[in-house]
Amino acid sequence: MRVTEAQLAKALTGWRTPDVPLASALACALREGIQDGRLRTGDALPAERRLATSLGVSRGTVVAALDALRDGGWVTTRQGSASILRLAPSAAERLAPRSATGEGGFIDLSRAVPAAPAEAYQAAMTAAIVRSGRLLAEAGMPGPGLPELRELIAGDYSRSGLPTRPENIFVTTGARAAFALLCAHLRPRTAAVEVPTYHGALDLLRGAGARLSGFQVTTAGWDCDHMAAAFHAARGGMAYLTPDFHNPTGALMDTATRRDVAALAARHAVTLVVDETMRDLDLRTEAEAAPRIRSALLLGSTSKTVWGGLRIGWLRAPADLVATLESVPLSAALAAAPIQQLIALELLDGNGGRLRHRLVRLRAQRDHLSALLADDPRWRFAVPDGGLSLWLQLTEGRADSLVAHAEASGLRLSPGSRFAADATLAQFLRVPFTPPVDVLDRVATTLRDLA
Repeated sequence: MRVTEAQLAKALTGWRTPDVPLASALACALREGIQDGRLRTGDALPAERRLATSLGVSRGTVVAALDALRDGGWVTTRQGSASILRLAPSAAERLAPRSATGEGGFIDLSRAVPAAPAEAYQAAMTAAIVRSGRLLAEAGMPGPGLPELRELIAGDYSRSGLPTRPENIFVTTGARAAFALLCAHLRPRTAAVEVPTYHGALDLLRGAGARLSGFQVTTAGWDCDHMAAAFHAARGGMAYLTPDFHNPTGALMDTATRRDVAALAARHAVTLVVDETMRDLDLRTEAEAAPRIRSALLLGSTSKTVWGGLRIGWLRAPADLVATLESVPLSAALAAAPIQQLIALELLDGNGGRLRHRLVRLRAQRDHLSALLADDPRWRFAVPDGGLSLWLQLTEGRADSLVAHAEASGLRLSPGSRFAADATLAQFLRVPFTPPVDVLDRVATTLRDLA
């Protein structure tokens, strides 16, 4: 489609800026219009003369603005053809969401999440629409997931050494939804949880009425004596663990401890739930996947490897449990929308290259932030082998006080107490390294000024 003069005038209201050359201001306005959706990628701009007339500028100004946009990848033009708007690779490859990149002055790192691979996501949406014809002829009622998506997910498990059939997969609106479904069905009276752990899991377990029994995890690993006591206290209940690049410490559980976990779960009749949403975020230069705990119910998600806005997660479980969960009243509300599943199917099939690119950038940003914060006596931390954040321990003062002062300075972070079942960890702070390096510079400066 072609952008009309009326649409362009509406999208570019107030684009002229004092003391900024007209060509630069126009290029900036067009870029911002593409980024916030006022101008659609794939649409054609009016011819240069018509564009100049509608904007009240010279043709030379328009030519200069379009040249700048072409150089940056925001416009493509073939000889004799219109200029087509597109999302530049630099924007499409953004690693952190806008709220985390400080655009507008405020940096929100309360969530350790990556941004969408915009160009790939838009292509996946288009492909999903093309494939949706068959779905539109069906009832569209909730279920355990589209057969082709369940088959793809099962195949990934099988190729990694854990034989899995589509009947073992239940697709939901995120890993948290899968865990909510389990809690609603099992209603555990007791639950063993890591301290710290993902705060969303704590909320779900408390909501299910479970009494929580915690065991310590540090950047150095799991306290096996504490864990044994917690599993004993949770006898007949549930345990929730994140052994792969643990959120928030980044710790990676060794093989011997995984065997101990499986043995403890069997001995105390504990239903073991393992959150694997961080498993693929291995930042080691010579990565080697850790063995899975085969007896566990496994949670997976696209939130970290693709985008949090793609509300697709899943549970890997015995086929009879998957079939039973279909009859749980909450299952319909937690079922993933068919079009989202089709988008996930497109993105997960062949995601290896995009994931490798993301890991390279995450590794560089982890190392950059670690170097900025190293050798400061006011905190200590270990550089994690994977994940999305550093786990800082303050040597004096409380993290909640530092978080409050950081918020007033334009930086939002999460204190350690948010991740603790018993409201401890008052000296800890989670600092994601998902933003680009220039924003990480600002994060480190703010922390150094306030600590």
